[in-house]
Amino acid sequence: MDNRKFLPVIVVAVISVIIIAAFSSSMFYTVQVTERAVVFYKFSGDLDKVNVITPGLHVKAPWNEVYIYDVSEKTQEESMDVLDKNGLSINVDVTIRFYPIYDRIGFIHENFTRSYVDRLVIPEARSTVRQVMGRYTAEEIYSTKRSDVETAIKAETGSILETNNIKMTALLIRSINLPAQIKQAIENKLEQEQEALAYQYRLDKEKSEAERKRIAAEGEAAANDIVNSSLTEKLLTMRGIEATLELSKSPNSKIIVVGGGENGLPLILGNN
Repeated sequence: MDNRKFLPVIVVAVISVIIIAAFSSSMFYTVQVTERAVVFYKFSGDLDKVNVITPGLHVKAPWNEVYIYDVSEKTQEESMDVLDKNGLSINVDVTIRFYPIYDRIGFIHENFTRSYVDRLVIPEARSTVRQVMGRYTAEEIYSTKRSDVETAIKAETGSILETNNIKMTALLIRSINLPAQIKQAIENKLEQEQEALAYQYRLDKEKSEAERKRIAAEGEAAANDIVNSSLTEKLLTMRGIEATLELSKSPNSKIIVVGGGENGLPLILGNN
């Protein structure tokens, strides 16, 4: 049997194996669970923004390029100097939590590439922090309206980022650092306000107690007026006789003189 006729087939097979081995690293790629990918077709010059590659093992033409994105939630911490409403410099530390919207990474790549954190997230967050804090005084930012400031920054930054296919999950103000003198002045003012509130509370409590006593006294006086107006001489005489009769029933020795007391009341004479 002449095996030479199979030689071309063997050569082609060997060459195919060599080619596959040589290009395997550029033909096969894996997308992890926390990743998504998009493909750029060099020959047509098109970036497939619609068909986002999901996790798993995939095959592509060696000449095409794959851009893999980590879509898990990220945390970015920023420290910046901002000016308050009155032009006072404040140092602020903020934390931003966000992630790229899974099925929109093609659009993110088209506009910002994989540098979207540095080109989009950080600049927009810093800009919004400065704009929002510029509407408030240092005292409001430091104490009375800190939650309002935080809410406004989150809402405005989140809106801008979501328009650009980034979902922001949180924006937290970690710390607000004021010049020492300003900080001490604000704390002193807050302490004085608390003392004033406590003093006003005591005054209100004392006023309430005085009003309660006045109402009680007026009620007692009214009751006494009613009682006094009903006490006639005949009524008192009758009540005195009734009381005397009750006392006469006691076992103690006594002498009762009817009409012997003042106003004709009975007079009781006895040992006790």
